Amino acid sequence: MQISQKQRRLEICKLLQQEGFATIDHLVSALRVTPQTIRRDLAVLAESQLIDRHHGGASHRSSVTNTHYQTRKILNQEEKEKIGAAVAGLIPDHASLFINIGTTTETIAQKLLNHKGLRVVTNNLHVAAIMSAKEDFRVMIAPGEIRYTDGGVVGNATRDYIDQFRMDFGIIGISGIHADGALLDYDDREVSVAKSIIEHSEQIILAADHSKFERSAMVQLGNISQVDYFVTDQKPNDRICKIIHQNKVSLHIAHPGYRSE
Repeated sequence: MQISQKQRRLEICKLLQQEGFATIDHLVSALRVTPQTIRRDLAVLAESQLIDRHHGGASHRSSVTNTHYQTRKILNQEEKEKIGAAVAGLIPDHASLFINIGTTTETIAQKLLNHKGLRVVTNNLHVAAIMSAKEDFRVMIAPGEIRYTDGGVVGNATRDYIDQFRMDFGIIGISGIHADGALLDYDDREVSVAKSIIEHSEQIILAADHSKFERSAMVQLGNISQVDYFVTDQKPNDRICKIIHQNKVSLHIAHPGYRSE
């Protein structure tokens, strides 16, 4: 017996809540409808801000818990690769930089391996592992509690360690960007460290793909007006663009042929 449209969409939300992320093919199989029907359902649910759409699927939206790390590793990877290359293009050789927690910042770390003589302080175990492969890099990992979900290092000791430094660049990722420009994340301990990175960096580079636009999370880090560069893969909404323009934030859209400052 075929279920109603309303029930089907409730089932999609329930499945995404249980699994975190599902492909369109998986939803088609689970609900026994066409891919076109699933795409329409996902569009409606995303418009209602109940889920997040991604290339080939969708994920559960929550203001309390982030999507599972292994799921985030594969979501929007092509976009993250472009963003990573664009951020790497902003960093000169022999620069000093903070790099914080996130799958986007891990992609950036990989793109920085062609640089020379970088000095890096990070609270991301994966970033440290990637960048310590270069003999001419000096990589320092902040002490603190290792978050089992994603290898992020957080806590008061982490923040205190960050406070010792003054770096050329702070490269930060974020879980959500509100329509008013607020930068949002899920863990107050991570946010505390990120605030110190912002305070102790000469220039701040925010790197986030379009899936973070108008995504909810419960802890506010700051506002996009505080950053020097915003590197993303799609143009933000008019309200965010206005904040960017008013505060002279350099906006970089990471696809060929587009750059706006």
